[in-house]
Amino acid sequence: MPKGYAVCQHNCCKLASTCLHQLGYNQLLKGETYLNLINPTQCSKDENCVFYRNSQPVVYARGFTKIQKKMLPEQYHKFMQILVREFGTNPYYERRRGETALSPKEQVIVRDACRQVGMSGDWEFDAYEENINWLD
Repeated sequence: MPKGYAVCQHNCCKLASTCLHQLGYNQLLKGETYLNLINPTQCSKDENCVFYRNSQPVVYARGFTKIQKKMLPEQYHKFMQILVREFGTNPYYERRRGETALSPKEQVIVRDACRQVGMSGDWEFDAYEENINWLD
């Protein structure tokens, strides 16, 4: 669990058994003195809760050097500019090399950048793994 992760105290919620905020609450109660708590009056305690985070692992990608190798130099220059604007310079390189895993939302951003520079076909990231999606 990320440090300072906001937790929810509603164990009576229909979604409590699969919500990362509620599961985190139970875990932190065992050893923490202070908690970062979601305002209980802001939770809807149903399928419409804006704070709900599913505890099921999702597929993250690592690295996109395989994609880069399929590009022409001019395409890559535009591709890189798009992603540096989106992520920042150092985070771009960390993601390209695979040091930082790409969340499902970030994978869409990379694929959209491929389309914007005129790449067609099937693009595969360098590697895939399952992780808990704490923040998206």
